[in-house]
Amino acid sequence: MSNNKKNSKDKKPKLSPYWIYGIIISIFLGFQLFNSGGSQEGKSTTPADFFEYLENGDVERVEVITNLGVAKVYLTTEAQTKEIHKKAKPQSFFPSATRLPNYKFEFGALEIFQTKLDDAIKDLDVKPTVEFDKDEDGLWGSLLLNLLPFILLIAVWIFIMRRMSGGGAGGAGGQIFNIGKSKAKLFDQNTEVKTTFKDVAGLEGAKEEVQEIVDFLKFPEKYTTLGGKIPKGALLVGPPGTGKTLLARAVAGEAKVPFFSLSGSDFVEMFVGVGASRVRDLFKQAKEKSPSIIFIDEIDAIGRARGKNAISGSNDERENTLNQLLTEMDGFGTNANVIVIAATNRADILDKALMRAGRFDRQIFVDLPDVRERKEIFEVHLRPLKKAKDLDTDFLAKQTPGFSGADIANVCNEAALIAARNGKKAVDKQDFLDAVDRIVGGLEKKNKIITPSEKKAVAYHEAGHATVSWMLEHAAPLVKVTIVPRGRSLGAAWYLPEERLIVRPEQMLDEMCAALGGRAAEKVIFDEISTGALSDLEKVTKQARAMVTIYGLSDKIGNLTYYDSSGQNEFGFTKPYSEQTAELIDKEISDIIEEQYQRAIKILEQNKDKLTQLAEVLLEKEVIFKDNLEKIFGKRAFEKEEQKKEEQEEEVKEK
Repeated sequence: MSNNKKNSKDKKPKLSPYWIYGIIISIFLGFQLFNSGGSQEGKSTTPADFFEYLENGDVERVEVITNLGVAKVYLTTEAQTKEIHKKAKPQSFFPSATRLPNYKFEFGALEIFQTKLDDAIKDLDVKPTVEFDKDEDGLWGSLLLNLLPFILLIAVWIFIMRRMSGGGAGGAGGQIFNIGKSKAKLFDQNTEVKTTFKDVAGLEGAKEEVQEIVDFLKFPEKYTTLGGKIPKGALLVGPPGTGKTLLARAVAGEAKVPFFSLSGSDFVEMFVGVGASRVRDLFKQAKEKSPSIIFIDEIDAIGRARGKNAISGSNDERENTLNQLLTEMDGFGTNANVIVIAATNRADILDKALMRAGRFDRQIFVDLPDVRERKEIFEVHLRPLKKAKDLDTDFLAKQTPGFSGADIANVCNEAALIAARNGKKAVDKQDFLDAVDRIVGGLEKKNKIITPSEKKAVAYHEAGHATVSWMLEHAAPLVKVTIVPRGRSLGAAWYLPEERLIVRPEQMLDEMCAALGGRAAEKVIFDEISTGALSDLEKVTKQARAMVTIYGLSDKIGNLTYYDSSGQNEFGFTKPYSEQTAELIDKEISDIIEEQYQRAIKILEQNKDKLTQLAEVLLEKEVIFKDNLEKIFGKRAFEKEEQKKEEQEEEVKEK
């Protein structure tokens, strides 16, 4: 019986919006039909009565419709107040833009009627207006003309309703009345998501954490038998392009549970209360399909710390949305079978209540890939490319320090485009090197006009960088030097920096000295300096300031830092130190930079002949590599020591 009742309920017709439109149009048509046959066209009269009204001076205007044989009579304002004409006052349900006639009558032959009318008007002092040859379309024509404004009004209304409903395909948030519904996109067993954990190279720790959450939902008894509870949420934190969203997409592909995906900005709307309503609806849908996963990308759009805006009331809507999210994640009636995964690259600005245990139990840091992980990422993105057989992925991984997963994908795509541009049938090593140059340095400007003196200055500047870095132990080893303009730079030196977890003062000082080598070379060779060292000076100043104010590597300032990693304590226009300390900091930064500048000048003066030789080779070839430096300077002494250490370590391992 209960099933029959359910079926009978399901079979009930659903109210369609088109039914409403049809009812409204029918009402309008009915009114127009009722009005068209009544007093809207004027009260019927006879020609004799008309001529009597004409003699009395009651007629203001006469319309003679020749094709229908009908005349319409319009009375004067004074005549309409007379007792005899009170019943002839025109009436209409809807207001009309044009004046309606008071009387209408049918005449016989047009010529006879026209003659009688002319004779009657001759003797009148105030002659009425007579209009002949006025054609009409009849009843249906007037009906259509009267209906036209209402048809246009209804059409505009339907158009606006469909636009606000997203063209009728808005899903749960479709109609205007459902504006508070969630905009989350649902991925389930019926939705094919091709991304899996196999497509996520590197990120082993992050992948393991997320994979465990998927495993938790698939086999909860494995963990609950030991008394464990399913985690409420996981927050993916890391720099842009490291694969946070890709990891979530892999979760959607791997998990056999409903996966709701949306962005933090989907909660933001111009209407008050919509954000909180969408949060409620999202969790309601997720609980109905539990166990399920909710993924919120760029959660900082709604998760920013509350009360940070100085303008009172401006944050209320966003804060209400955040409050609702906090309540849904860990409040009364919270369902334990809904896991929230969120991603952001600005974890420092998130609200502390959102970050506490019980809401986002796990914070998974997705860092930039190291050389081993970069190799794995290259192998993933090289699959669809037609690459050369001798392509070395280890070499490519070493040539891209500091690149994120998105950057590596861009390098592979750019290399394929360069190879196609050059008419090659496979993407080789040189194409990848050109792609790295293109991404890091910018587009090569072959047509840029440079005077010989400027070109010579650029050559010595870049040769100065190469010489100083070659002579210093901790400076990054050189890969190549070019004086071909790229982007905003006139020349560039490419280095292969060592990937260090901690940096010592002597390493930072050597890097600063190498960066100042370009300006020092200009001073040594030309005895004058130029504006070409702007980027070098910017880099050096930042490093020196970091040494003094952040890392506490200055003896004069001591073991102090003025850096706040939480980002919560904004000092505004005030400094966290006194004026005397500020002067000391400025002097210390200046002293560090000046000391390294003099050191670079000293190194270049000692190797002036080699510097000149290198600059001449650079002027001739425009691009030189590590091999050219080895011919002029010989092998780096520090590299020989490193090779010896590596050989000794290998021997120890073999034993």
